[in-house]
Amino acid sequence: MKILLHICCAPCSIHPFSELLKDKTSRITGFFYNPNIHPAEEYEKRRKALLEYSEKNRLDAIFGKYDPETFFKEIGTRTEAPERCNICWRMRLAKTAECAKNNNFDSFTTTLLVSPYQNREEIINIGAECQKVFGVEFISSDFRGGFREAQEKAREQGIYRQKYCGCAYSQKKNEG
Repeated sequence: MKILLHICCAPCSIHPFSELLKDKTSRITGFFYNPNIHPAEEYEKRRKALLEYSEKNRLDAIFGKYDPETFFKEIGTRTEAPERCNICWRMRLAKTAECAKNNNFDSFTTTLLVSPYQNREEIINIGAECQKVFGVEFISSDFRGGFREAQEKAREQGIYRQKYCGCAYSQKKNEG
């Protein structure tokens, strides 16, 4: 089975990648599409960390275009969580499902499902919507059990670990 794994950052990819590889018949490809990340320097740090991690671990990866204007246009004046987050997740999962469909993947999933800080049920609902629209199966695995261990592995391996979810609004909230 060919699986496209949406990746928000390298540390969050560690556990889902290893879990998905347990099925020896699966071929996993990462998809880094995150127009929400702000500022551009932060985006570049996360992109570089994933590039290094994927090369070291033989994870094929597709890097989508960095397009923060799309994020800000989609969010508009809806800058408060959870509405902002739902829009952001929908945007990224729809792009992942579209990429999966266009590149003949059997299914897709996301590293967003590893974080205990994200709304798992809403992400699953959005993934199911994208499955219907694009006709590619959404895998809704619960990866949260490996979150802390993966963060520790990232720290041990010197993988860049960010201090906020990604967007300007979460950055401001984290600094405030």
